[in-house]
Amino acid sequence: MSESPLQALQIIPLGGLGEIGMNLMVYGYAGKLLVVDCGLAFPNPDTPGVDLIIPDTRFLAENRERIVGFVMTHGHEDHIGALPYIWPDLEGPVYGTAMTLGILKGKFREHDLLNRVQCVQVNYRQAFQLGPFSIRFIQVTHSIVDSAALAITTPLGTIVHTGDFKIDHTPIGGRATDLHSLANLGEQGVLALLSDSTNINRPGVTISEQALSAVFDEIFPQARGLLVVATFSSNIERIQQIIDAAIRVGRKVVLNGRSMLANVAVARALGYLTIPGESLVDLREMGRYQREQLLVISTGSQGEPNSSLVRIAAGDHREIVVQEGDMVVLSSKFIPGNERTIWTLINHFVGIGVQVVHEKNMPEVHVSGHAPREDLKLMLALTKPRFFIPIHGETRHLRSHSQLAVQMGVAEERSVMLENGDLAELEQDSLRIVDKVAHGRVFVDGKGVGDVEDIVLRDRLHLAEDGLVVVVLVVDKASNSIIQRPELLTRGVLYEESNQDLLAEAKDAVEKALLLGPKALDFADEEGAGHREVAQRALRRFFKRRLGRRPAVIPLVMEM
Repeated sequence: MSESPLQALQIIPLGGLGEIGMNLMVYGYAGKLLVVDCGLAFPNPDTPGVDLIIPDTRFLAENRERIVGFVMTHGHEDHIGALPYIWPDLEGPVYGTAMTLGILKGKFREHDLLNRVQCVQVNYRQAFQLGPFSIRFIQVTHSIVDSAALAITTPLGTIVHTGDFKIDHTPIGGRATDLHSLANLGEQGVLALLSDSTNINRPGVTISEQALSAVFDEIFPQARGLLVVATFSSNIERIQQIIDAAIRVGRKVVLNGRSMLANVAVARALGYLTIPGESLVDLREMGRYQREQLLVISTGSQGEPNSSLVRIAAGDHREIVVQEGDMVVLSSKFIPGNERTIWTLINHFVGIGVQVVHEKNMPEVHVSGHAPREDLKLMLALTKPRFFIPIHGETRHLRSHSQLAVQMGVAEERSVMLENGDLAELEQDSLRIVDKVAHGRVFVDGKGVGDVEDIVLRDRLHLAEDGLVVVVLVVDKASNSIIQRPELLTRGVLYEESNQDLLAEAKDAVEKALLLGPKALDFADEEGAGHREVAQRALRRFFKRRLGRRPAVIPLVMEM
């Protein structure tokens, strides 16, 4: 890594650029590093068996003595979820608002870290110093309370890092984006703006969260049986609206899902959520009420495997059973990449006879937490940045946002797209990429963190697509000759009971190959090829020729 002049500010994204989720930004100045957010991503069909994906933080581990602290913009998993996994290798104080720290402390407790981590609660507009960085939290509206943009000031100038935001002038709870502070920063001079790009391609302005109250008042009276409403457990303001609407139609509220219970408990303790005691029913007490008297607020709106809502749809939930005539409302977005699992979930409910309301048949049932195009223009207009870097989005989002900044007056050469791993240096009149640092993805699988490599995932995909064949060879230890006909065991290749003739042919192919030896299979190193290699290649060729499939072949040799 090249040496940097003192007057340059380093900007080093380690996640969240060119992708959705896993947000992690590092700022460097005068030899010190400030870490902003540390999020995770969820697995997709290309990562079978993986539980979570977190950023590769080797760069931070190699420079851990330079870290002055971790600053979290808000409490969503894609911004804080990886911190308990990487913190033990890095350490340092963690700064955030009350709700963000409330959620984080629960995660640290699960990882047996709570007594080790210094968590510092921050108030809006009050500056605090971390090494050479003076930081102020600026209130913004998002789909979780206590969200913040950051004003990060060094002797070089001020950086505005928006985090996730939208501009809702009439939010639930009155926590509107602090346009006044943003405008003041713009007047004083913003060296660079790094801004959320998620909804850049959505035109118009933010629809107020308050609009959902009328939507719920329209939908809920139509429910005749049990009413289940699924939403993100972090969206406390949405949960409050659902509770209020339930009370207006005379239904009592049941909370379902581990994260729902945890986040609601934190929000109630902080005074961000109000539930009259007589309106809340314990999940285990549902049987005491008629179905039409209850509304369940549940997690699992994305159809995540093993989530509460999926178990309800499959009839596997211990307490909640849906039946024909019930209603399920998905008050959430179809997140890109989750469409298939969500439609599968919906089809399960529809097959039972449950009415399902979702954003595809009623768009008004969800309001996004991210700023659409006109709100992003307003952020640019208020802050008037000298340089612009789009963050939080796929490449198409970042490109569109970079072009928007140019339309809004940022010089084209100063609207710069970065990639994960770039080490960029910002000075008064230039922003350039000078190096590349270690970056990438680390897979969390069960209790293992980082022990699943890409090659393991390729093997899993191979097994899932083409199956497995095990061939057992019995060899005379003295003569090294085969003394018994090979045995085959297949999984995911064919149904053995109905394909005995084909399996017999496969055994014949192995026996013939073993009899002829390596020459028959064109080994480059004929002398080095033993029974294992010969049997393996013979079976690969056989199944490719006969079935057009490439199963994984594992030879087992038993010496007698």
